[in-house]
Amino acid sequence: MAARLFPAVKFVIKGSLAGAAVYVAYDQGLLGSGTQGAEALKKAQAALPPAIQEWTSYIGWELPPTPKFDFSPSDSWNKGVQTVMSALSVAPTRACEYTVEGWKYVKDLVK
Repeated sequence: MAARLFPAVKFVIKGSLAGAAVYVAYDQGLLGSGTQGAEALKKAQAALPPAIQEWTSYIGWELPPTPKFDFSPSDSWNKGVQTVMSALSVAPTRACEYTVEGWKYVKDLVK
């Protein structure tokens, strides 16, 4: 009986952890717009170093200082969207060009 119950307990625990992770991400604004994600990143960058410093001093470890990143998720997101849309806008033209080149190649092979 315990052997049949163990997989169910594992599944419930894993599901609970996954649900909690999604809830925390939603609650912190990570699943919202790009500006909400940028604000959440700034909050995390402000809150994590003091927490890590407190934890390492409690344990007695010494870590190097955290690097400073000048990274804007909204700019990266916009650049990615622009790149994808640019590729999609030229896709039909490129497909026609490649088709013509392919037919020329096949005709040259047949001759």
